[in-house]
Amino acid sequence: MTDLLPFQPGAAAERPAYDPATLAVLAAMEEAAEKHLDAIRPHNTKRGYANDWKLWEEFHGWLAERTGHALPLTAVTKGTLVGFVVWLDTIKLAAPNSIDRRITGVTVTARGLGVEVPKAATVAARQALKPMKTDPERLARGRGKAAAATPAQLKQMSAAVADGLSGLRDRALWLIAFAVAGRSAEVSALRDDGIVHVSQGLEVHVPSVKGRPARDVVVHYGKNPDTCPVRAYLTWRAAAAIAGGPAFRPIDRWGNLGAGHLSPAACRDIISRNAERAGVAVRLTGHSMRAGLITASRIAGKREEKIRAQSGHAENSPAFWGYIREADKWADAASEDIGL
Repeated sequence: MTDLLPFQPGAAAERPAYDPATLAVLAAMEEAAEKHLDAIRPHNTKRGYANDWKLWEEFHGWLAERTGHALPLTAVTKGTLVGFVVWLDTIKLAAPNSIDRRITGVTVTARGLGVEVPKAATVAARQALKPMKTDPERLARGRGKAAAATPAQLKQMSAAVADGLSGLRDRALWLIAFAVAGRSAEVSALRDDGIVHVSQGLEVHVPSVKGRPARDVVVHYGKNPDTCPVRAYLTWRAAAAIAGGPAFRPIDRWGNLGAGHLSPAACRDIISRNAERAGVAVRLTGHSMRAGLITASRIAGKREEKIRAQSGHAENSPAFWGYIREADKWADAASEDIGL
């Protein structure tokens, strides 16, 4: 692989030779230009680029596990960038337009770090992306609301879960996510010392993420042992010998337990991967657990204020009332029992 070096003014043979004073002025102008462009770049764009780079880091970690060698993050080459596109498509199941934005984010961030990204690399990445943009199934990714998980689907996933420590973690993760109506970032941030076992079940502190208020919820024992979030979490906790710290942690391919939190992206992947493994007919995502709890609770006749307390939705949340309307759709329908 070609070594990547920051651009050095005058290093290329075809560039004109400048005297030291001229080089100093040009360097100062380059620095000023970067600062100006950064200052006028919208906050959402900066945040998006930061997320793109985190995915680039995750891709490099995934690649290192399979090759046994960690490449530097500055290795933005034709091979790594095309590999990134394929990984986003096949592993992350990202939509083509999302992949296109990720290419830009990684390229811009790398150049900001002083890496001269070859034009051939970005051209090849978009060539790899081009056929994906004409595939209807790929284009449909990311559109519409997440499918709400059902208790029946959770049972189906539980029956197909992998053996070993990873399987215990995965089942506990999706059942707790469902029971607390947790966003992926909230599930990622859960701590074992914030999950207290009491006679009725679990008292769970859901931490504040992205400025949203923290909340304290209760999780009852389930009637079905295969889908009981309390039993699933206690089993995982005991098997992993967790006593405080992150509730859900990474496990490498050799079965070694990490010390840090699973990332929100990893939490989403665990849910999607296990649903696909179980043959669930719809694609479930991290948000499917949150939508599922709200929908299932409403169908079971739970009061709106109780459901909102569990999910953390505001009283006037359009998203919350959308879930409620969906759950109520067949309850006392206008077309029911009217003599037809």
